[in-house]
Amino acid sequence: MTSDTTHLIIGASLAGAKAAETLRGEGFDGPLIMVGAEHEWPYERPPLSKDYLLGKAERETVYVHPQHWYAEHQVDLRLGVAATAIHPATHEVTLADGGQIGYAKLLLTTGSSPRRLPVPGAGLNGVLYLRNVGDSDAIKAAFQSSSRVVVIGAGWIGLEAAAAARAAGVAVTVLERGELPLLRVLGREVAQVFAALHRDHGVDLRCGVQVAEITGSHGQAGGVLLADGSRIDADVIIVGVGITPNSQLAAGAGLDISDGIRVDAQLRSSGPDIYAAGDVASAFHPRLGKHIRVEHWANALHQPQAAARAMLGQDVAYDRVPYFFTDQYDLGMEYSGYVEPDGYDEVVFRGDVSGREFIAFWLNGGQVLAGMNVNVWDVNDAIRGLVRDGRPVDKDALQDPERPLESLTGR
Repeated sequence: MTSDTTHLIIGASLAGAKAAETLRGEGFDGPLIMVGAEHEWPYERPPLSKDYLLGKAERETVYVHPQHWYAEHQVDLRLGVAATAIHPATHEVTLADGGQIGYAKLLLTTGSSPRRLPVPGAGLNGVLYLRNVGDSDAIKAAFQSSSRVVVIGAGWIGLEAAAAARAAGVAVTVLERGELPLLRVLGREVAQVFAALHRDHGVDLRCGVQVAEITGSHGQAGGVLLADGSRIDADVIIVGVGITPNSQLAAGAGLDISDGIRVDAQLRSSGPDIYAAGDVASAFHPRLGKHIRVEHWANALHQPQAAARAMLGQDVAYDRVPYFFTDQYDLGMEYSGYVEPDGYDEVVFRGDVSGREFIAFWLNGGQVLAGMNVNVWDVNDAIRGLVRDGRPVDKDALQDPERPLESLTGR
């Protein structure tokens, strides 16, 4: 099918679904096609390591829209077929089934994939990754049939999986190469909070270790061999060692690639009429003055809405403050801002850190780069305001729970 007006979305994801919703909501009434390699219609990923994995949410709750929404809004949703090539010169896309689709505007929301563990035995049965709804189902089932789980990687996915395993009554060992969990993301001061949290809930957290091999027999994983020679038995092994953007399709089309598909503040790539949003996009952020790639739900929710408006010719620039959240055991957290590792000179706390009821602020030259509220609620808007304000803040006032955060902006 070729059309001078077709808007095509590759990636039947949260980002793809929100872009389709925005295109229709902004009045685009031309042909709208969404192509996805998975057989599931678009769903949200946070529940896969949170409520859905914990058994607190039914499968139907993960979907962005009910299945009938797509037909009702004349979105031609084509699932179970991957795009294999983009031809920018002719404005066409080739599909795995041999079909071709012509487009006037193309949006890439192809997301990311789990980084594979590069050690012997990593291909054995019982070595699981968490990215799609089927992965979550497999891990949930494994918790019911296992008594010992090893989690490799103490990032957000690894820690949320560990918390879910403990909630299911499974013994958990977490293996992390770094000195602390989340060290590169949060820095030492706050990473220590998450280390203590998991140890307090019975997790055997081992930091500064290197996995040498996944051991097993008859094709089934049975444990982990560390570089120091120690062995850890396991019924199932969950790997969470990061993700990589699915930018191969864009690279094959000759688009600029640098830690994802490089796009401007309007989410436009280097290819004519080709845009990108979500995990796969390395987007120029006007407030930060640099390209960043954000791998979190809020970005996949909001960024494609800006991309859709740009596809329609509207004057937009995506400059939202990055945001993410996590729920682990009795700890709930929200984080707003963006900080490079070693990009701050101080962390300031407000509240009870040992009691895990506090706000942490990352500062550079007195400017608030990011803030994280832990078991303290209804303050995220104020934190985001401090980040956007961009001016030095009185540190004593920042630490004082009696001073409203809203009063610290515009000083």
